[in-house]
Order: sequence, then structure tokens, then C-alpha cells
Amino acid sequence: MTRRNTATIVFVSLCVVLVAAAVTLNVGWIYLHGRRVLPLVLGVLAFALIIAGIIVYTVFLVRELHRNDQQDAFLNAVTHELKTPIASIRLYLQTLQAREVSEAQRADFYRIMLADADRLQQTVELVLKAGAAGQRLALHERHPVDLAALAAEVLDVARLRHHLGPDAMTLDTRAAEGAWVEGDAEDLRSVLSNLLDNAVKYSRGLVRVTLDVDVPESDRVRIRVSDQGVGIPQSQLKRIFRRFHRFQWRGSKVKGTGLGLYIVRSIVRRHGGRVFAASEGEGRGSTFTIELPRMGRP
Repeated sequence: MTRRNTATIVFVSLCVVLVAAAVTLNVGWIYLHGRRVLPLVLGVLAFALIIAGIIVYTVFLVRELHRNDQQDAFLNAVTHELKTPIASIRLYLQTLQAREVSEAQRADFYRIMLADADRLQQTVELVLKAGAAGQRLALHERHPVDLAALAAEVLDVARLRHHLGPDAMTLDTRAAEGAWVEGDAEDLRSVLSNLLDNAVKYSRGLVRVTLDVDVPESDRVRIRVSDQGVGIPQSQLKRIFRRFHRFQWRGSKVKGTGLGLYIVRSIVRRHGGRVFAASEGEGRGSTFTIELPRMGRP
């Protein structure tokens, strides 16, 4: 049991004791002043306010402790995400400096260092986007974006990044005629990239991810990312979009910062849309759905 868990138990126990004491005093006050209306009413109101204040204060403290735990986990995750590729790049550079290597080895070292540099860049961009999302900045510049074309582009990049074959990730745009929205193409690309990366990370072994783009109604465009991975418990379906929150399936150790889905929700809301998750439970895959306001073809 961690120190913060112990503190939470102490605060909750103290709250229960104080509330019980206040209720006891309230009952005693009623017993002593049962025939005097004004002192009785004022006493009951005062004790009710005291009890409410104790409860609110305790809830606030427990939430702050939980938030501190999440922030500590985030700092540890970001530190790991930064430290690991830096150590790898440093090791390969020291190897290249210390001894002669063949051209094939040199090319392999360069490839690994570029991949590590990309990982560093993704982590930094993720933290920067999370900061912008936390400020809830308005979307001032809007441009026409073809979501079907954007989805195809992001899917190809995800295949290359995760070294997957064409069957592992598929795209369905058969009902995507007129899937145009007004918004920021880079932000929307980040949304799709985050969802696809999560779908791959939370797949167990065999990756089977589907990206669908369609126009179910004349005024909206729908995007769905489905996988056959670990799934999500019902209790976690709304929590996963909170900042720093990370769901770990039993026995899994998926790396991450807990910011990806928070950024996804922030960007979608800034575009006037909504995002939600659905799953039949652990081990049965999950589907993330985005709905955005549709515009006519430019």
C-alpha cells in the first residue's frame, strides 16, 4: 500500500468520524431544544452545513491525492519515454565513434537511431498538444478537409510505423462520399494517428484494426476505429478520456503517457464533434467512434 493510499484511508476515516460526531451533536441539540422552534431550526441548519462542509472538503482532498498520483504516473511515463530512446541513440553513437563497423551495420544503426528520434519527437509533440488542449483554445482557422483521403494517408503511415502488412489494418470508405469537414487537418491527423496507435498497442499478438469513414446523415461524418484487442470494461469507457488516465488490462504493460485519448477528445470537441468508446468487455475488442459536422464539397 502506497503512502497516498494510506493518506486517503485516513482522510476518509476522519470524515466518517467527524460526520458521526456532528450527527450525534445534532441529535443532542434536537433533544435539548425540541420545544424551541428558532434554536432548533438554526441548530439543524448549522449542523447540516458543517456536515456538508466536512464531506465536500474530504472529497476535494481525496480527488487531489488521486490527481497527484496520476501526475506522478505521467511524469514517470514521460521520463521513461524520453530516457529510453536517448540512451539508445547515445549507445549507437558511442559504438560508431569507438570502432569501425560495416556499411550494413552502419545503415542499421542509422535506421534505429532515426526510429528513436521519431519516438522522441512524438512524445514531445504529445505533451505540447496536451498543453494546448488544456488551455481550450478556440479553432480560429478552418479549412476544408477530406476525411476519407486523410484516413487513407494516416493508415499508410501507421502501417509503416508499426511494420504491419496490408491485412493487419484495413480502410473502408465505400460510404464516404462527401465526407468533408471544416477544421485543422494536422489536428485531425493527430486524432486518427492516436486512435490507430492505441488500437495496435492494445491488440494481443495478432493485429486486426479497421478504420471506417462514412456519412450516416447529411449533416455529419462518422469515423470508427475498431480492433480485436484487450477490450475495455464498462466502468472505464468514460474514464479513458481523462487526462493522465491509463487503463491497463490484466497482465499487460502497455507504455504510454495517458494523454492520447484526452487530446483526441479535446480536438474533436474543438471541431464541434464528439467521441465515444464502446466495448463488450475485456478481451473482446473495442470501437472508438468520432462524429463531426459535415460540410458540402468545397
